[in-house]
Amino acid sequence: MSESTNAFEALKLAEPLLRALSRKGYDTPTPIQAAAIPVVMEGKDVLGCAQTGTGKTAAFALPILHQLCPPPQVHQASKSHKPRKPKYRDLRALVLAPTRELAAQIHESFREYGHYARLKSAVIFGGVSQYHQVKALQSGVDILVATPGRLMDLYDQGHVNLDEIEILVLDEADRMLDMGFVKDIRRIITYMPQKRQNLLFSATMPKPIRQLADAILRNPVSIQVDSQALSAAETVKQQICLVQNARKADLLCYMMHNISVSRAIVFTRTKIRADRLTRSLTRENIEAEAIHSDKSQHARTRALARFKRGDLHVLVASDIAARGVDIDNISHVFNFDMPGDPETYVHRIGRTGRAGLEGVAITFVSEDDEKALRLVERHLKQPIEELEHPYDKPEFTRNAKPVKKRRARHPMDKSSRSREPGENKGSAGPRRPRKKRTFEKKTNVKTKSNDGSATPQKGNHSANPKKKPKNNKRRPPRKPDAN
Repeated sequence: MSESTNAFEALKLAEPLLRALSRKGYDTPTPIQAAAIPVVMEGKDVLGCAQTGTGKTAAFALPILHQLCPPPQVHQASKSHKPRKPKYRDLRALVLAPTRELAAQIHESFREYGHYARLKSAVIFGGVSQYHQVKALQSGVDILVATPGRLMDLYDQGHVNLDEIEILVLDEADRMLDMGFVKDIRRIITYMPQKRQNLLFSATMPKPIRQLADAILRNPVSIQVDSQALSAAETVKQQICLVQNARKADLLCYMMHNISVSRAIVFTRTKIRADRLTRSLTRENIEAEAIHSDKSQHARTRALARFKRGDLHVLVASDIAARGVDIDNISHVFNFDMPGDPETYVHRIGRTGRAGLEGVAITFVSEDDEKALRLVERHLKQPIEELEHPYDKPEFTRNAKPVKKRRARHPMDKSSRSREPGENKGSAGPRRPRKKRTFEKKTNVKTKSNDGSATPQKGNHSANPKKKPKNNKRRPPRKPDAN
């Protein structure tokens, strides 16, 4: 074995895996790989947390392949004797991913690392016909990578058997939480045997993810590599451009023509803005394609394949591809729209600066993004470098401290008013002179009764003799004239 694989040899991986790593040119494991691989190989549950671009996929793919890899065959004296092939394969490892792109990328990693191992893997996800996926399952697979929705669909149809699962992996658990897959995951777990190994990997570790881990994992080994800092990789140079929202497309075209951009990903907030930006770039003779959830799976796969081969210069994507694109040699990442939270920002810029290479992340900040910019800088614990450009800037001062709005106080609030002379401490205000209230004296009014005697009547009644009493009795109907 060559000297380049000495670091992985220390992890005591199987020989077919070391050959595959040497074939890929990987010589040194990343921190998350060096910490997680030995623990997973021992059969323990793992709660892994590391930032994007640190090699989380290999951290669980290599030890899974090592555990499932069949032992080397003993050389037989008779050449005519051939090893007997099993009639069928039991599904032994299941990997759940939130998006189709990420599932396809994980499956590709299993195929590359297990190139010399006698193991079969398959991937299933929605958006395409299930015919070929069902055919692959019927032929027998050892490792299955799936999205929760398509897995439940095929399980209900009887095409997937989870009774022999030995290892369960939840990759990008925080993303699955955001997409509402937690209930599906809990239902899928009920289909599996209780005695199994569980691995949960995530880029961030919010409170709901810890609650999910407590419900699934059994005495897990926690492995964290720069998780809570929400910091980007050190190989990524971060810059911002203060620009008005209406001039963002012009600024992007200007940068594509004036700076050295070999391969770039542009992230937008919505699908409509992704399509509009793609048309604007095409008009400026910049070859670009958009991928988002409204695109068919065939179109998305074709665009990613062209981008990976280098035939496509710019890939415009919504947040759906923020964690599903694992392509090396991406020189620039452009945040066309400022992300709403630091977590999304870190995942976006994590598409560049991978595998030890340097990258540049440029974020366009408009007049509506002041609050989001301060939030990102607060989590990064450092200001982001500003990049000058010839276009107009928005009207806000970046370094100005936000003015705290005072709460309106009640005019009679004791703490907000100053006491006037003669006012006692603790009183509501200066004492005002009371107005003298005058009362009219009620007189007894004498009314005549039927016998002519006067009877006094209490109360303040009117003494006007001309006023007739109100007659509430109904008048009899008028008789018609005799004529």
